[in-house]
Amino acid sequence: MGLLDGRVCVVTGAGRGLGREHALLLAAEGARVVVNDLGGAIDGSGEDAGPAHEVVDEIRAAGGEAIANTDSVTSWTGAQQLVLDATNAYGRLDVLVNNAGILRDRSLVNLEEAEWDAVIAVHLKGHVAPTRWAAAHWRERAKSGETVKASVINTASGAMLGNPGQTNYSAAKAGIAAMTLVEAMELGRYGVRANCLAPLARTRLTLQTPGVGDLVGPPADESFDLFHPGNVSPLVAYLATADCPFTGGVFHVGGNEVGLYSGWSLSEERILTTAGRFSVADLIDLAPALLDDRSAPASMATSVADTMSKFGRRGEG
Repeated sequence: MGLLDGRVCVVTGAGRGLGREHALLLAAEGARVVVNDLGGAIDGSGEDAGPAHEVVDEIRAAGGEAIANTDSVTSWTGAQQLVLDATNAYGRLDVLVNNAGILRDRSLVNLEEAEWDAVIAVHLKGHVAPTRWAAAHWRERAKSGETVKASVINTASGAMLGNPGQTNYSAAKAGIAAMTLVEAMELGRYGVRANCLAPLARTRLTLQTPGVGDLVGPPADESFDLFHPGNVSPLVAYLATADCPFTGGVFHVGGNEVGLYSGWSLSEERILTTAGRFSVADLIDLAPALLDDRSAPASMATSVADTMSKFGRRGEG
């Protein structure tokens, strides 16, 4: 008996990398999986139905159930069709794993409009559109009196903390994390939980990320492969279970680590106040105290470098 027996799961961007590993593990745990992948290149260009169908073949060869979908998650109607494919094939949808993504890295001063639009479309709209149609499906089930135990699992990145050369990607990933919190607030009434991953793993995208590609390669020996994308998938399967207690969580995950980000925080005792409106002169005198010896950026409590500095070694001794 699998932990996800009877659950119907959609995984976007499931033809390769993280999404492929998620789909394979969900199926191994008994879920029926809709494998979505447009089959584009790293920059989002082109289409290829092959990767989605190859993953479906792998799942079926292992005795699981799966169908392929090659609609673009950047299309409102394509996202609707993705949800319809799940419900038409299996009668319901229980889990939506939003994973599809692309990269078009560029320093801000060289960023082209198309590079901004494409990344925001695939990551941010590509999360919103499937979730909108899945949410409508769950609302109707809840209104009919059914007890819904559904799960949305989004994919952000450590880049949400801010990563030079990735203005578009970092903005999209930070937006996904914020969107997850709203989904948790809005959809709980229908029996839907929403959580988000910020994975550290070797994928086509991370291999192209400045300063990261050289760090995430496979080990030269038989030691634990810290950056294998399959290390992330057990958390996805856990969040997909019917009775998982988490909602509104943004998780650091990868290697042998799982942690929970605490998000933006505001210390009550460090809020400046005045009688009425501040003057500019007041702020010149008082505002520097808010820095409290912080380095730039002033509101960065955790950086990408912080998450990487002890990665894989936190459990030692």
